[in-house]
Amino acid sequence: MKTLIRLCFIALLPLAATGCIYVDGKHADSSWRQEQRINRTAISRLEIGSPRSVVIAELGSPDDSEAFNRDGEEIRVLFYRTQHRHSDGETTRDETTPLVFENGLLVGWGDAVYADMRR
Repeated sequence: MKTLIRLCFIALLPLAATGCIYVDGKHADSSWRQEQRINRTAISRLEIGSPRSVVIAELGSPDDSEAFNRDGEEIRVLFYRTQHRHSDGETTRDETTPLVFENGLLVGWGDAVYADMRR
């Protein structure tokens, strides 16, 4: 009996050591790919002038954000992951698309809009 248990353990050990990671029943790799695809599609459907609350309801919590004042106007930037660049398990700004809001309304998205608002 002990031999059978040991044999089963030895047979299952390689399966446990393969390094596959599942998230919600999916491979983690396909999860971030799907998230990026969903974010790109949702961003392409956004309308200039949309309230921040509507955008967050559509896209969910951003991967990163920042806020500042420029000429007395409140600027908020939400960053959503849209492209893969590094296989390090972290989402960095160069893997995101910035969505720029002025006084709570969407004024644009993308690196050019973000750079323009930072001036």
